[in-house]
Amino acid sequence: MLKILAACGNGMGSSMVIKMKIEKVLRGMGKTDFKVDYCSVGEAKAQASGYDVIVASVHLIHELEGRTKGHLLGLDNLMDEAEISAKLSSIL
Repeated sequence: MLKILAACGNGMGSSMVIKMKIEKVLRGMGKTDFKVDYCSVGEAKAQASGYDVIVASVHLIHELEGRTKGHLLGLDNLMDEAEISAKLSSIL
């Protein structure tokens, strides 16, 4: 199972929206065996090692470097499904 963590600055609305967009993109790719969670970047620092992919803004993703052996995926536009799809495709 692919485990993905969506993180944002405070862990509220935007990380939940990112989660929903990631799920939509993965279903569009034909993926079914995945789990997407969401939280703040602060929480992600403690949880990062348990995920295959961590998604956050390019401005925040550097805070998670060295905390996981998984992929860090920085987004320029958190709401852009095309960017999410392109970046996920490159690592899956």
